[in-house]
Amino acid sequence: MQLVELILELRKGGLDGLPVAIETAQGLLVSALRAAGADVFAINPLSVSRYRDRYSPSRTKSDAADAMVLANILRTDRDNHRRLPNDSEQAQSVKVLARAHQDAIWDRQQIASKARSLLRQYFPAFLETFDDLTTMGAREALRLAPTPAAAVNLRPSTIAAALRKGGRKRGVEVEARKIVAGLRLPHLRQPLQVEIAMGRQAHAYARALTATAENVKSLEAALTSAFEEHPDAPILTSFPGLGVVLGARILGEIGDDRTRFATARGLKAYAGTAPVTRASGTRSSTRLRIVRNKRLNHAAYLWALPLILHSPDARAYYDRRRAIGDTYTAAARNLSNRYIGMLHHCLCSRELYDASVAFAHCAEPADAMVS
Repeated sequence: MQLVELILELRKGGLDGLPVAIETAQGLLVSALRAAGADVFAINPLSVSRYRDRYSPSRTKSDAADAMVLANILRTDRDNHRRLPNDSEQAQSVKVLARAHQDAIWDRQQIASKARSLLRQYFPAFLETFDDLTTMGAREALRLAPTPAAAVNLRPSTIAAALRKGGRKRGVEVEARKIVAGLRLPHLRQPLQVEIAMGRQAHAYARALTATAENVKSLEAALTSAFEEHPDAPILTSFPGLGVVLGARILGEIGDDRTRFATARGLKAYAGTAPVTRASGTRSSTRLRIVRNKRLNHAAYLWALPLILHSPDARAYYDRRRAIGDTYTAAARNLSNRYIGMLHHCLCSRELYDASVAFAHCAEPADAMVS
């Protein structure tokens, strides 16, 4: 609080744009500094460690010394570092919800993988009956019959009632009989006490899967509402293959501060779709970019598949990349790289996507990219 008050006093004295270096881009302190009007620079801790070696070859470390290093970074190399983008509250809320929604999906998949590994040890018939353990039917069946012994006493009417309660309306009776028959298939069994213990663990996984499914659903509803209220939403969704969830993830990661990326090249590098060149002496190589925003890179990669399916122009571009020898991953990365550039242009010019303009020069050879 004293630091914030000091910044406010300096601003009252006529000092604007006070730069502050810090090793994190999140937290209450960062929010307070930005609210006070400071230009916050989040310096990578690895970079700070390299700068520290200039002042202390013995690698001693203290808070006062680190503060001096951070201050000197801005004094000498401010142009090599970027201040935190001035995103609106709407964009920041979309980012929080988009990341929470993605994390909930990852949590659900992690729990499903653990449950699958456990069921393989004592209840393989369950895995033969259900390919996807995250579905409502699989969760309800695992809750009602977590062990082979419980499956013997399970009635189709009980499963049918659970399916109807979960929202299933058609083919309930047929599906219930199919599930019961599948769970009763003969297979090797664990000792009784071991089977009971594993069943309790599987039942806990079933409850966890239900909770994560509800989290995904509620977060997706909140994300949809927040994204649709943002003024950039119509531009993002005008692109083929870019729906609410994927559009919200991309918006959350790039923000709505249009001064953040002066050119499309900077956004492509941030997304990790553009390659990086390494040159030394007479040798030069082009490689996949490793340092990138991993969430944005993942969203861009996922965007490639619906682009191929729903856009004839994107499909033609993808086919050209495959024809010159690209793997699917390389061709998809090239395709998303091109569309990231188009997205940057549309967001800066406030224009909707127009395929006739985007592929006006589609007869030209594709840009050479790393495979």
